[in-house]
Amino acid sequence: MKTIIFIIISLIFSLKIQAQTTIATTTISVKGNCDQCKERIENAADIKGVKNAKWDEKNKIATVTYDTKKVTLEQIEKAIAHAGYETASQKANEEAYKNLPSCCKYQTGDCKKK
Repeated sequence: MKTIIFIIISLIFSLKIQAQTTIATTTISVKGNCDQCKERIENAADIKGVKNAKWDEKNKIATVTYDTKKVTLEQIEKAIAHAGYETASQKANEEAYKNLPSCCKYQTGDCKKK
């Protein structure tokens, strides 16, 4: 009898733990040009609740894994926009954009690869 009760309690706790999984992975379109942009975008997305952020220079896509209980997608996009990079739903902070190195000014397309 004690064994059955123990198994039932264990089953209930394991189901509860599985139901609390709140990790999501999504992609965000982020304008940028180069390796410097990659570093800045990934660092900007590294806020509390974000587990991993990787920006693909070729496709201009950031893949972000985050805890939905700690941070929203909108907060992540706002953090990226605050660093001067435009996302699909957030305009870049103008002052931050002006302070980007000339190579990172994606609006002009002046990045020259070496």
